[in-house]
Amino acid sequence: MNFDRRKFLALAGTAGVMAASGSFTNIAFAAEATLPPLPYAFDALEPYIDAKTMEIHHDKHHQGYVNKLNAALAEHPELQEMPLEKLLANLDAVPESIRTAVRNNGGGHLNHSLFWQMMTPDGGKQDKGRVGDAINKTFGSFENFQKEFAAKAGGQFGSGWAWLVVGDNGKLEVISTPNQDTPVSQGKTPILGVDVWEHAYYLKYQNLRGGYVDAWWNVVNWDFVNELFAKANR
Repeated sequence: MNFDRRKFLALAGTAGVMAASGSFTNIAFAAEATLPPLPYAFDALEPYIDAKTMEIHHDKHHQGYVNKLNAALAEHPELQEMPLEKLLANLDAVPESIRTAVRNNGGGHLNHSLFWQMMTPDGGKQDKGRVGDAINKTFGSFENFQKEFAAKAGGQFGSGWAWLVVGDNGKLEVISTPNQDTPVSQGKTPILGVDVWEHAYYLKYQNLRGGYVDAWWNVVNWDFVNELFAKANR
């Protein structure tokens, strides 16, 4: 299927608006997507997430999404300068021949680029700030939010993600997405997410996904979550 010029112009227009206002991830291709470095050492999240899992997850899995995304966009230079979240928010405007590849691998690149920053060695115990207040208001308590989030993570059949998002109504929601689908494609802004693909936890937790999610709360980077929450509410 040939590229739809009207859809492309609309997509280019939204990219221009995004450039003027600032994207929430600042992930643009600049001709080629690149693997972002981890903001900490592979073993920095131990004992909650082990070093070997982090190494394989980042260097192999995330790199694979980057490589396949670049391959999909290689013959479409008109798309390569656009913020990644804009491509994923407008998948209908992406050529049908590469749409699935962009959805899967672009989603994988975006999701993981956020995920690494959503964790920190000093996580879990920080002041939860404005987003903590919003969580308490929306869910009744932080504990209620954790239960709902854990239920989404545990209830996701097969591979996927659990997310805290800002919906198009400006309110917080907990959702899950399959595979590497991103909330951006649903018009929602992810501010916290946990990867529940088996490669994210199986070396340490085997089939105990719930144990992994329980431990993961100890490395959540609430400072970064608050940054995303502030951008989503500008």
